[in-house]
Formats: sequence, C-alpha cells, structure tokens
Amino acid sequence: MTIRSLPAVGALLIVVALTAACGSDDDGQANAAPSASSESATTGLPSTPTPEAPPAASGAAPPSGAQGQTERRPASPPPVVLPKRPTGAPGAKQVVAAFKAAGLKVPRPKDRSVDCGPDGLGLGCSELIATDAVTVYVFPDETSASDIAETWGGQSYRRGAVVLNYLEAKTPAADRPRYEKALDNLR
Repeated sequence: MTIRSLPAVGALLIVVALTAACGSDDDGQANAAPSASSESATTGLPSTPTPEAPPAASGAAPPSGAQGQTERRPASPPPVVLPKRPTGAPGAKQVVAAFKAAGLKVPRPKDRSVDCGPDGLGLGCSELIATDAVTVYVFPDETSASDIAETWGGQSYRRGAVVLNYLEAKTPAADRPRYEKALDNLR
C-alpha cells in the first residue's frame, strides 16, 4: 500500500465507523463504536492504529497528509510582472490621451495590461488599454509588435512598439486613419 492510499483508507474507516455507530446491536449496546477487529472484518483491510491528533490552535488548519503539515498558499496571487516598454515609446495611456486631445472617440477605456500575461507569457505586451473604438498595445520591442500586427493583418496599425487593433472595435474603417495619424504625431 502506498502513502497516497492512506487517506482513502482512513476515510473508508471513518465511514464504516460512522455507519456502524448509527445502528444498534442485538446485545443492547446502541451506537457503540466498532472495534478494530470488526472494522478489519468489515472492510477486509488490516486494521492499523491511528494516532490521536493534537488539538488545533485557534485559526490553524488541521494537519493533512503523511507529513502532518498543511500547505500554505498565498492569500492573493503574486503580482503580474510584464516586460518593460522600450525607452522612448509612448505608453498606452499616453496614446489614449492623444486620441482624446485630437477629438477622437475612446469610450470606456479599460486598462487590461494583465491580459498581456504574467511575465509576458500571454501576448507578451507591456501595456494594453482597450476602448470601444480601438485597442492600444505597447510591446517591449518592435519585432514583437511587428509579429502581432502581421498576425492581425488589415485589422491593425503599427508604429514602432505600439499596435492599434481594430478587431473588436466599432470604429469605421474611414475613421481609422485619424487614430493612426494621432499615434504618428506622438513622436
């Protein structure tokens, strides 16, 4: 028997003990706990003594597994670490501000940089702001930006490390050159 099967055997023994404790025997002993020998006969498994667990301290988790230790997990996920945008490249917020200054619509902007992926494992972008009109991506280098822009084909525009994506946008094709010009004027 392996260590991994011990919790299952323990759970089975508890179920058998609880089931036996609910009934009454013919000899008048109601709700008596079964003996180790009766558990062995019922389950077909050899009985092993189970150590008494020490009382748990207030707020402490009960021990689990063969080591008697509870795995502690952080209360919140670690912060997302994204690649840095290149020096001199405008930030996504700066691009959206330039659109507003040019009188272009950028309704409901949302910073979705976390969608770039932890440690750049998503799209590999550094910054991401999505609006109903256009989505602005800033990549850590021009090669990554170029690769994504090519993937999105005619539904995007790239200037340096910044890519404008129109795939989910409600921007008419006729208005797109105005967004692109506002991006070009940032430099």
